[in-house]
Parts: sequence; structure tokens; C-alpha cells
Amino acid sequence: MARIIAVANQKGGVGKTTTAVNLAAALAAAKRKVLLIDLDPQGNATMASGVNKRDIQASGCEVLLEEVPLAAAIVSTDAHYDLLPGNGDLTAAELKLMDALAREHRLKELLATVTDNYHTILIDCPPSLNLLTLNALTAADGVLIPVQCEYFALEGLSSLLDTVKAVRHRLNPKLEIEGLLRTMYDVRNNLGNEVSAQLTQHFGDKVLRSIIPRNVRLAEAPSHGQPIHLYDRSSRGAIAYIGLAGEVIRRERGLPRSGPVDPVDDIEPPAAVSAHGDSGPVLKAPAANHQE
Repeated sequence: MARIIAVANQKGGVGKTTTAVNLAAALAAAKRKVLLIDLDPQGNATMASGVNKRDIQASGCEVLLEEVPLAAAIVSTDAHYDLLPGNGDLTAAELKLMDALAREHRLKELLATVTDNYHTILIDCPPSLNLLTLNALTAADGVLIPVQCEYFALEGLSSLLDTVKAVRHRLNPKLEIEGLLRTMYDVRNNLGNEVSAQLTQHFGDKVLRSIIPRNVRLAEAPSHGQPIHLYDRSSRGAIAYIGLAGEVIRRERGLPRSGPVDPVDDIEPPAAVSAHGDSGPVLKAPAANHQE
């Protein structure tokens, strides 16, 4: 039985798709059977996996509308994980699902047909709290939240946590926070260090130990249609995602597959993080961002 993890954050540009693709590749390199679902109409996870979103025979759109079986739409990748590709047609699927019965459960019902084939199923969610994201959260066992260690790091986090709570109470009682992942981290950046410290102080062990650095090779890899461990396995980005995969596997082995889970109702983000590590209404720039 696969563990289903939704990679989600309402705020765009936080490394959500980068995390979904490279975590899938790193888990596959660890001999795990992995399915990555691109639920974002932008189709970036599809392209970053080396699959042309314009040439696919079937996408998540046809699967969600039950025009094509899920197993028939899945394609293999060079990084040895399976992919349910996505493209702009997902927007049309979302509109058509608006009037469907149990529309939030459509993805969950479809995934039930393939969960026995995989160890892990990752879902790359859109950077918004829409019906596609709700489908992902309803189907998931946990939600992995990438958080950028820069300005406005907590923007959108409050809304996402509120959505997780609502889904937990109304649609998916087993949903839990898989972890908060610090991304685009630069140790030379004073503000990044303050944001990281604030996240750890406020969320405790919900913050993953793994940290994804700001890395040029990591940014280049999607343009070549490759996960980072195929593009440059010796880069800091590749090493970081291998570490993340190990942490996910360790946490998974320590998590019960059924029964009660830790409550998320008491998890609230701080209002904001200032340059000096204090809560405040606005995130302000420090006098000097970098240490030489």
C-alpha cells in the first residue's frame, strides 16, 4: 500500500515542483516504486521529468474525467519513476468536475486502483487552493510543504494550514502534516537564517531536518528535462534531495499506517518574520543581506 504525499503551498516560486520531481527521482534511486502525479495545469513537473506536455496521449485531465483509466495514462521516465503527466487541460477538468458528485474524492477513488503497485505516490499540487488541490489533500496521507527561506516565507502558509484543517475535519481524517521543507536556503543570507530559526522555533519537529540549498545546477536541471541526480549527481542540490528521500523513508517507517494521528488543529504560523527574528506585520530587509 503506497503512502500518498501531496506537495503543496499556496505561494508560488517556493520550489514545490522542484521538490516533487527531485524527491520522486531520489526515492526511485533508493529502489522505491514511485508514482509522481502532475496536478498543476502548468505541467512543469511533466516537462522537468523529460516528458513533453504537448505530445502526451492522455493526461490527468482525461483520468479525472474518467475518460481514460489511470494505469493507461501513466508513463515511465528516465529517472525510473512513473508519471501521470499534466498540462493545461487540467483547468478544463477542474471546471467540469464542479458539478460532479463527490468531486473532492475523484482522485482518491482513482488512486485506489494503483496504490498496491507503489511504495510512494507524490502529487505536485497547483500553487493555489482550488478543486485540484482539494482532490490531492483528500487523497493524501500527508502534505509536504516547501517553505522558501526568504522574504514573505510565511505568505500563504496560514491559508494552507487552514485548508488542511478543514479537509481533515470534513473530507480526510487521516491527513497529517508530513513536514515543512526549507528551500532555496543560502547560509550567507542573514534573513534566511532568521526565517529558518523562526520556523524551527515555532513548528518544532514538523520542520524537516533536510534543507534544500539555493543551487545553480538545481535551477538548470528542469530546462534539460532531467531531475538533478541525472543532470549533476555531485551537486549540492542532488545531495540535499538524496538526504530528503532518506528522511522521508525513515519517517514513513516510523509512522502508523492506521489509527490516530497527531492533531494539526493547534498548528498556526507566526504572523510574519522580521529581519531580526521577531514577529511583525511586515517582513523587512536587513541592512546587509550577505556576510562576506
